[in-house]
Amino acid sequence: MSPLPLVLASASPARLATLRSAGIEPTVIVSGVDEEQLAGLPPAELALELARLKCAAVAARDDVPPGAVVLGCDSVLELDGEALGKPETAEEAARRWRAMRGRSGVLHTGHSLRDPATGRVAEQVAGTTVHFADVSDAEIEAYVATGEPLHVAGAFTIDGLGGAFVERIEGDHHNVVGLSLPVLRSLVQQLGHSWPDLWTRG
Repeated sequence: MSPLPLVLASASPARLATLRSAGIEPTVIVSGVDEEQLAGLPPAELALELARLKCAAVAARDDVPPGAVVLGCDSVLELDGEALGKPETAEEAARRWRAMRGRSGVLHTGHSLRDPATGRVAEQVAGTTVHFADVSDAEIEAYVATGEPLHVAGAFTIDGLGGAFVERIEGDHHNVVGLSLPVLRSLVQQLGHSWPDLWTRG
């Protein structure tokens, strides 16, 4: 029996790598959704709304493989009740790190899974608490200079250069990377499929 095709509505290399390591080879179709169109929402709600928009935009396209389910995800870091996406400048990334160091925030990832054939949708937000190291100004400067913080929600990664600046987490590690595998498994089941249906190797 052939695997259930999965479309990833995200340009994130980390999300793609997470799926591949779990035995899933998705088709990547980037949504092109303007992330700036939603403002003023609480962080968890913002993450889900953006995931929903990305998923719906891609699911409506003609190039979605027949029988595929479409996954939209978006991550937002909550610090002091504020939603932090990708910083727009190096100065903003450095400012954020000075605010985050020695403290903790919650990384919210919204997941929206849609079956275009039936119109059914399953959605969930996962939250993981991230405890940041008390990094020095020199470390912040060096990290921002690499460019990595400019491309990721919350201005940090746990699976890249920023990994050494995360002391510990409470919750799902994959969620911090940008996609919770246990959440995705639950959403797949809600749409009437089984998790191994997605495996393209194993």
